[in-house]
Amino acid sequence: MSIRLLKTLIAVADHKTFSEAADAVFITHAAVSQQMRTLEGELGLDLFDRSHRTPELTPVGRAITEKARKLVRDYDNLVPSVLGDEGFSGEVTLGAVPTTMTGLAPRAMSILRATYADLRIRIHPALTGALLADIDRGQLDLAIVTRPVLMPPGMGFLDIAEEPLHLIASRELPDDDPIAILQTQPFIRFNRDAVVGTLIETWLQARDIRVSETMELENLEAIASMVHANLGVSIVPRACVVNDYALPVKRLPLPDGAPSRRLGLVFRKNHPKQRVIEEIHNALLSAVAQSQQRPK
Repeated sequence: MSIRLLKTLIAVADHKTFSEAADAVFITHAAVSQQMRTLEGELGLDLFDRSHRTPELTPVGRAITEKARKLVRDYDNLVPSVLGDEGFSGEVTLGAVPTTMTGLAPRAMSILRATYADLRIRIHPALTGALLADIDRGQLDLAIVTRPVLMPPGMGFLDIAEEPLHLIASRELPDDDPIAILQTQPFIRFNRDAVVGTLIETWLQARDIRVSETMELENLEAIASMVHANLGVSIVPRACVVNDYALPVKRLPLPDGAPSRRLGLVFRKNHPKQRVIEEIHNALLSAVAQSQQRPK
């Protein structure tokens, strides 16, 4: 039994079909099928139920896959642990919510690279729910997320920053009362599938503020562009690391009691590269501190 076969098994589990798994591990569909039959023969177990059009993992297959994830992680960490570089070379996959992709994430990765030039960070943007699922499946090593109400079991969370929600509006708008603005201006809603979107919706309902929704977006730059063009107003997080190229819009604090979002770094508690996780977290904290020290 080889690590290559186990990695293919994990790819099938993560991508659900042999075809998509083949693309993920850069082999053909036929090769995936052959490798899985070889693995079943070596183990003496039926890992897949082939009575369906798309083969599905059996309960035993799913259990073997979870054990395989740990074996592959330990294998990938074998050389770093012996050489003493503790994982500071090779590749780390980092997820990030889209709102951090133009400020926090690039600033922190620049800080990290200055110290660990041999560490390659591959960044994958997605919403918090998808990132947590990818970490649980082993597709990501760690991720910058908005802390959900309930953290999945087996995952650690390191705080990065608290970002209060605030109102953004066109500078052409004369009013500075956020409640009056929300009640009278078209509203550009932050994606309700995001944790932040849920926070915003809950606050609006709690304050009984009825808005006239015109669109729903998840990208901060897209929202800011619409607001800058005076097409509506929005509620978004006040970024802990400001994008140097942010559009000029009016930013107004919400009344007392408005929510904030907690940004943090999430990872599996048993991840073998704990020192790497610590240093990535330190780089994120440094990026936030440097941004706060810059002249306004």
